[in-house]
Amino acid sequence: MSLRLAMVLPLGLTLGGTVTGDPVKDIIKTAFDAGINMFDTAETYADGKSELEMGRVLRELNIRRSDLIITTKIFFGTDKSGPNSTGLSRKHLIEGTRASLSRLGLSYVDVLFAHRPDPTVPIEETVRAFNWLIDQGLTFYWATSEWSAREIEEAHQVAARLGMVGPVAEQCQHHMFWRERPEAEYAPLYARYGMGTTTWSSLASGLLTGKYNDGIPEGSRFNQHSEFFKKTVQELESPEGKEKIRKVRELTKLANEELQTTPAALALAWVAASPNTSTVILGASSPEQVLENLKALEVLPRLTPEILEKVEAILGNKPAGPQTFVRTALEGGRKAFY
Repeated sequence: MSLRLAMVLPLGLTLGGTVTGDPVKDIIKTAFDAGINMFDTAETYADGKSELEMGRVLRELNIRRSDLIITTKIFFGTDKSGPNSTGLSRKHLIEGTRASLSRLGLSYVDVLFAHRPDPTVPIEETVRAFNWLIDQGLTFYWATSEWSAREIEEAHQVAARLGMVGPVAEQCQHHMFWRERPEAEYAPLYARYGMGTTTWSSLASGLLTGKYNDGIPEGSRFNQHSEFFKKTVQELESPEGKEKIRKVRELTKLANEELQTTPAALALAWVAASPNTSTVILGASSPEQVLENLKALEVLPRLTPEILEKVEAILGNKPAGPQTFVRTALEGGRKAFY
């Protein structure tokens, strides 16, 4: 996938869930007016309501379809009561995609992600089904999400043997405390297949914003969704969690004093600086948060080797794999924010 200056707002936890109606329209309009033209969702976000809200707003804003990049994800379904309502079988991929397009009010999506691998379905069946969807014009490309390197490799091998299209990207978790898979495990795949990553949770569910440096404030995600993040909240009280908070405090100081920015902007720019990051997914529950996240674009060119070394010294968790952070905006790489 080519690199573009863009952003996608994906969260089912917000769009169609805790954020509905006119606020969704305000968020998407603010994003589009700021130059953002990519939007990511999934069939499972808010049990399909995220796709409904996004589709409704895009129609109301009357944005030309060719100016948008829309992606969604298939696997978990919206009704998990039936035996064929989830997974990557040909049946669910085709029926689930048609249902997603109906909710979005679109005839096609630009990229369709396999939201998880499915060990119960032969990979050849999955590859053939995605290529059928492409041939029918229901999507332009297919991609993976949270697949292992071995599973991605197998998909490419099967696609090559069949003369079909393999996955073009991987949507994976990547942030300062979660690095092994995107930076080491996937390393052999990047050059071999020209693929890049679309990263999610690049703020570690908000931990890297610094808002939890002094406890869990009222109205925060960990507070509002306490049951959903119960395990995460408990981990913050552990020695490992307290060590993460200590590191975030140091990162906050580095961001404030040396980059004159926020720790969130630093964390997002840091992920974008990876040479194999194609896009960084951002979540937003307000128009102001959209603009706040976009400050990462200003930070990216200022991530000099010296600054990156200071970040590594604070984190102390660089994987042993071959990848290094060497490409910044100054070195020719245009980053995409989703």
